[in-house]
Amino acid sequence: MPPRWVGRCPECQAWGTVAEVGGGAVGLRPIAAAVAAGAVTAPARPIGEIDVEAARARPTGVGELDRVLGGGLVPGAVLLLAGEPGVGKSTLLLEVARRYAAAGGPPALVVTGEESAAQVRLRAERTGALHPRLYLAAETDLAALLAHVEAVSPGLLVVDSVQTVASPAAEGSAGGVTQVRAVAAALIAAAKERGMATVLVGHVTKDGAIAGPRVLEHLVDVVLQFEGERHSTLRLVRATKNRFGPADEVGCFELTDGGIAGLPDPSGLFLSRRAEPVPGTCVTVTVEGRRPLLTEVQALVASSTLATPRRAVSGLDSARVAMVLAVLERRGRVHLGEQDVFSATVGGVRVTEPAADLAVALAVASAARDRPLPASVVAVGEVGLSGELRRVGGIGRRLAEAARLGFGTALVPPDPGPVPAGMRVTEVADLGAALRAARDRPP
Repeated sequence: MPPRWVGRCPECQAWGTVAEVGGGAVGLRPIAAAVAAGAVTAPARPIGEIDVEAARARPTGVGELDRVLGGGLVPGAVLLLAGEPGVGKSTLLLEVARRYAAAGGPPALVVTGEESAAQVRLRAERTGALHPRLYLAAETDLAALLAHVEAVSPGLLVVDSVQTVASPAAEGSAGGVTQVRAVAAALIAAAKERGMATVLVGHVTKDGAIAGPRVLEHLVDVVLQFEGERHSTLRLVRATKNRFGPADEVGCFELTDGGIAGLPDPSGLFLSRRAEPVPGTCVTVTVEGRRPLLTEVQALVASSTLATPRRAVSGLDSARVAMVLAVLERRGRVHLGEQDVFSATVGGVRVTEPAADLAVALAVASAARDRPLPASVVAVGEVGLSGELRRVGGIGRRLAEAARLGFGTALVPPDPGPVPAGMRVTEVADLGAALRAARDRPP
């Protein structure tokens, strides 16, 4: 509160009794006087003498998850795994807990607040996640959860989910801002004190963001997003925050009736297998995290019977596809004004990066002209509004992945840098040159 003149005392209502006492910066002197030096938990040491063995990651046994985490679970680390309902979060973590328990060392403890213990046991039988050192409890009270931790002394704790656990010391119902903050703070304190790796399952809102207070993401060490379409078996685990490893890595999984399994080489899921090339298809190379993935883009162009032709998109950014279609019609002389245009990706993967612009344009032009592209061609490049092609990052990794899977020709923007052996690269400066290069190649 800033200083102000007071002539009358607000307490006793007497005049001329208020006097100035002390001085210096307002608010700083009382705080400094009230807070004194206290005991420290451990003396400060030179950084070279700090033991790093306690922070070594321990592999989970699930290779794709270890890839995202940067090697595995760090003792005392707290992870937040968020995803839509039914995407497979509980199935994945049950498998991780089983592998952790089977590796020896401390046991694993799974505390579920959304299902009964019998329901989780049935899922474990179906997916083969049973192990004598894997403990299971169904609790929604924080005090009871901490009592289970005291009794079991696990090396890995899975809480499914943090929004279902409530603390009697905090106000509000389970899932509220105050409750989630209090429960997360208590679990993080227990994890750091015991050196216990902890995984918290989080709910998401309608727009896909993590539900609850934003401070929850700041408190934890790792934030993972579990993504996937309901009509596809592909699942992606993406790290958005990682204090122990890369924050741009992606793990690929396949969800089946028998559980969830990692996909170390998922590019085959996004390509069609056919004997002869067909019009309206083009292969591009996208990058998910640090992993290049070959993805096939398909397009269909048909005469429209409506006053306003339809533009349908599946697996692509609709705004970016609309821009590419406008550039294709204006700069590439491909007439689409009275045509319905449908574009999609294969395998349920979602492609949003600009590197797929050239493949979308070539697929639509191929469908409009009813002329297939060569089966061994990949196209990578961003299309600008003036029709120019811009470079994208990681061209070398993209082309190396395409060459590994048997593609021998690539259409790329100028100055691509080093290219892998055996890959024939055609540099195209604009969209018109790319269309001519694709048209002149025999299918």
